[in-house]
Amino acid sequence: MEDRDTKGQDLDLEHELPQGDGVDVVEPQPGAPENQPRTGVGTAGELDKLRGERDLLLDRLARLQAEFDNYRKRASREQSDYREYALADAVRSLLPILDSFERALKTGQNQTGDFRTGVELIYKQFSDALGKLGATQVAAEGQPFDPRYHEAIEMVETSDAKDNHVIEVLQRGYRMKDRLLRPAMVRVARNPKH
Repeated sequence: MEDRDTKGQDLDLEHELPQGDGVDVVEPQPGAPENQPRTGVGTAGELDKLRGERDLLLDRLARLQAEFDNYRKRASREQSDYREYALADAVRSLLPILDSFERALKTGQNQTGDFRTGVELIYKQFSDALGKLGATQVAAEGQPFDPRYHEAIEMVETSDAKDNHVIEVLQRGYRMKDRLLRPAMVRVARNPKH
């Protein structure tokens, strides 16, 4: 028995295709030019077919690489969005505490002493912590009413303020970057002259 590695496995270096063992060798046809190179495959059509398959596979590989890159970018973006939503939920849960501090400060305006100073200090620290997390107050008082950021609780007829402008903030609104955490609850002026 002969070793298959040594018989019929010489490589045609020009095309890197093995010769022999089931591959038809092109014999020159009578009347065909003698200088036609031998390809080591049955016909030129088979060579074109192999090149087409190679090109198709390279194209598929390039598409898969592009899809994988897009997947990585999308996954990174989704992870970033998830972190933003989680942080927004955390900040939203702290807002009622801030509201309680504001109410305590309003009712205790006539009181003096350490209690008021302590509550003011806690309120300032809490507001600073929210600011570090990226939460900012929605501008409201004196601003034109904007239903995207304000929630009108009451319309007050008055000539002291411009029509459809916020005259009082009942509960502050907060936003985080471009996301509204909650709208500001406001009283809006209705000018009877208009």
